[in-house]
Amino acid sequence: MKRKLRMGMVGGGPEAFIGEVHRKAARMDGKIDVLAGAFDIDPEKSRQMGETLCIEPGRAYNTYQEMLEQERDRADAIDFVTIATPNKWHFPIARDCLQAGFHVMCEKPMTMTLAEAVELREIVQKTGLVFGLMHNYTGYPMVKAAKDIVSQGDLGKILKVIVQYPQGWLSLPIERDGQPQASWRTDPKQSGAGGCVGDIGTHAANLAEYISGLKIDKICADLTTFVEGRPLDDDANCLLRFDNGARGLLHASQIAVGQENNLAIWVHGEKGSLEWHQENPNYLHVYGQDKPVHVWRRGNDYVAAKSPAAARCTRVPFGHPEAFFEAFANNYVNFAETIEAVMEKREADPLALDFPGVEEGVRGMAFIETMVASSASDAKWTPFSVE
Repeated sequence: MKRKLRMGMVGGGPEAFIGEVHRKAARMDGKIDVLAGAFDIDPEKSRQMGETLCIEPGRAYNTYQEMLEQERDRADAIDFVTIATPNKWHFPIARDCLQAGFHVMCEKPMTMTLAEAVELREIVQKTGLVFGLMHNYTGYPMVKAAKDIVSQGDLGKILKVIVQYPQGWLSLPIERDGQPQASWRTDPKQSGAGGCVGDIGTHAANLAEYISGLKIDKICADLTTFVEGRPLDDDANCLLRFDNGARGLLHASQIAVGQENNLAIWVHGEKGSLEWHQENPNYLHVYGQDKPVHVWRRGNDYVAAKSPAAARCTRVPFGHPEAFFEAFANNYVNFAETIEAVMEKREADPLALDFPGVEEGVRGMAFIETMVASSASDAKWTPFSVE
């Protein structure tokens, strides 16, 4: 490519958090420029965001439909659209972008229902366009190193996976005070069938499958709403069974007072185990029977030798922390290079294909719906199905 990819955005207006994270991450490696957007449902706020971003006048659109229609006719049209809206808009916007010929990067969860997710997968397959889903935690170098340690057999057969994601920010009903992030996340009309389980439980499930290389096969779930009057769950606990016979535990909560973003995972195999913590992401602990604990530290040559994927997404030498923004950026780099390969009609580097996509989106929606069904059922185990 002799130019940067051109990005449009839907959502990410003046009061948004995640939209700005996407913009910073997308631009981090010099492959992408943000050139257009429908940044807010309020046209005035969309124009305000366009001015803040120094976007060309006229390319901060009133609606995403207007953006798609006008951008298709430009010589310098955007190449892809990032969707950073509340969940209820993900499916219609992604569908319309793909059908208009634009690649898509979407916030998770991918849709509001599994049926929508399956339909969107069919659209992606039919159009042949690139679809990325921002499960950003897969972008951390030491997560990729953990995945390669498991896939290369160092831990032996995987027996058990434990994953947690406790937060405490919704322990009080702050949505009733108009807190914008809480307001839509606790509203089933905007968030979907899952509250905590959809917002952060999907991250935990995705991380468990990504690192272990296994697929969740059955679920036994217990969802709870602790804040009185809140229509969606704010705490989730479940037992997991994986397709190789491994067992698992998943705990996610948004009422765990004092917890910030304590995503962590433990993978136990016949020959060894590993442990990774998102709040201290540059270190990976690896354990063996009757052996000293090995602490793998991001940026060292031995990590690169073990995991080319980890080396690929490491920007600075060891001892200089890389974290949240860089993880987003790593997914954007791989997404962008895959789009470039499609545009140039060549095969993408296999390492560039390492980013979550529509299949992870379908599994994420199946996870939410299975968790909700299991929790509401008297049955001990609920089959996990993506169809």
